[in-house]
Amino acid sequence: MKPGHTGFRHLVHSTRYSFKGLKAAYRYESAFRQELGLCLVLIPLAWWIGEAPVEWILLVGSCLLVLIVELLNTAVESVVDRIGPERHKLSGRAKDIGSAAVMLALVFAGLTWGLLLWDKFLG
Repeated sequence: MKPGHTGFRHLVHSTRYSFKGLKAAYRYESAFRQELGLCLVLIPLAWWIGEAPVEWILLVGSCLLVLIVELLNTAVESVVDRIGPERHKLSGRAKDIGSAAVMLALVFAGLTWGLLLWDKFLG
């Protein structure tokens, strides 16, 4: 983006870059495609499962959180890979920490969905 873009023009450029990032993640990251596919199934189900707005936002939010963390993990991995192909303990650590963040987001989503499903059908 050129220096000096402010206001609406900045918003337009930022939005374009964001969609470019989503497209790149979809094209190059199978984990993102899998998680997105799962979200596309789960988010409509959230309307049926969530009985109150707070339940709905927890269900949808947990799905979006997984996608957000996956995007950040992909960004970290891309930067590390850009630096070079040689193995380095800090590069490995960065990738492992990013992976751990995705795992925790998935655990959070699983717990959220599991507990709300349990409450709806068995509670």
